[in-house]
Amino acid sequence: MRISETKYIQNSIPQELNEVIIKALDFYPDMKDVKIEFVLSENIRKSVMQAQPKFKTMLGSRKNRSYFIKISRFFKLKGKVKPIQELPDDVLVGWIGHELGHIMDYLNRSNWSLLLFGVGYLTSKSFIMAAERVADTYAVDHGLGDYILATKNFILHEAGMTEKYIQKINKLYLPPEEIIYMMENRPIQD
Repeated sequence: MRISETKYIQNSIPQELNEVIIKALDFYPDMKDVKIEFVLSENIRKSVMQAQPKFKTMLGSRKNRSYFIKISRFFKLKGKVKPIQELPDDVLVGWIGHELGHIMDYLNRSNWSLLLFGVGYLTSKSFIMAAERVADTYAVDHGLGDYILATKNFILHEAGMTEKYIQKINKLYLPPEEIIYMMENRPIQD
């Protein structure tokens, strides 16, 4: 076991994605005490990954909350179904890093704010756009910019996605040019 893995022992991590999840988590040292369960799922509605608070932990204190990151077990790549772990590592690190950005956002919200967030996410395209951009911003601010770009490049140019899906991604998420700008103007971290 690597030293960095010992920080995340409290988290449930599927063995087949252990290395990419640990690599993504290493960019978020301020989340080392956050309980996150990474779950491989057979069916995630309309997405590849989702970050959510565990509902029952929202009934107590914010500091005792725990979270899920659901990861689709399979990915349709150029019309062929492949196990998710067969995607390039940098793409997976970027995708997981983005989901961890959502959790960073959730950490700063009260339970009531999280409930309103859920309603907004289910009912408003502009709310989804804002939430996805916040997650990308957290990821870039934590040093994952190159991984986020790799993920976007993969989705937009290599995965064989439908034109409708590509349009959705272009509408909801930060464009590569904006990510590059953020990376170039990112404050230097100690």
